[in-house]
Amino acid sequence: MLRVELTTQLLRLRTLITFACLAAVPAMAALATASNAGHRNGDQGGLFGTSTCSALNHTMASLQFIAPLLLPLVVAMLACAIASADRDWGTLRYLYVAPVTRSRLLAGKLGAVAITSLTATGCVLAGGLLSGLAWFGWHPFRIIDAPTLTSGETAGRVLAASGYTLLCMLSIAAIAFTLGLLLPRGAEALGAAVAFVVLASILNGQSSLHTVAVLLPVHYWQNWTHLFTPTATTHLGTGILAQIATITLATGIAVLVLKRRDPAA
Repeated sequence: MLRVELTTQLLRLRTLITFACLAAVPAMAALATASNAGHRNGDQGGLFGTSTCSALNHTMASLQFIAPLLLPLVVAMLACAIASADRDWGTLRYLYVAPVTRSRLLAGKLGAVAITSLTATGCVLAGGLLSGLAWFGWHPFRIIDAPTLTSGETAGRVLAASGYTLLCMLSIAAIAFTLGLLLPRGAEALGAAVAFVVLASILNGQSSLHTVAVLLPVHYWQNWTHLFTPTATTHLGTGILAQIATITLATGIAVLVLKRRDPAA
């Protein structure tokens, strides 16, 4: 089932174009700022200010730019498609006749969701790294008002940031997947998932609604950026727990839906 899901979803023209667009955004950003190669990127601060200093600086700046909205929307689209495609195409009942148990079907779909989320995140990182190498070269990681990082420090922080972002994308993927099973059509599930990401991002930006925002997984998505500040103090533990709790809750609901509901409903 995993092979079927991956073949069906990953090799679709729509999916390939989407992945290409994710990789193209960092490449276009590198082209636009190539004139500042080796120097600070204008008056900007943080990761954006040092994005033109090295390939890895550009990669992390690209991740910070894409991860809050564009990347989760792509992940949500893929997760909704995996959850609802068989029902939309009218082939879900035939899978059970094959026979394919509900547990096997769910395991295959969840595995496909995880792999597509990993692929989408990897496209952003690969696009940032390759375009960064082409325009800015391989140099030590720069942080404004702080010493350059050693190779070991850079590797550890980049891996932590990438892994944390992937976990965050898995949380929105789990939500979108569950919506794909709950709602009658995949388009409706995608619309609901997009609305959730956008509204949660708006709520997260309102300081007066902080008590509400901290209950949403979106609130913790950018915590990894503190790894690349002069103090390098960050607390990813709360964010990790929030994402795991979201994934567990959403997956549990998905299991109940697929176990108890008519497969074509």
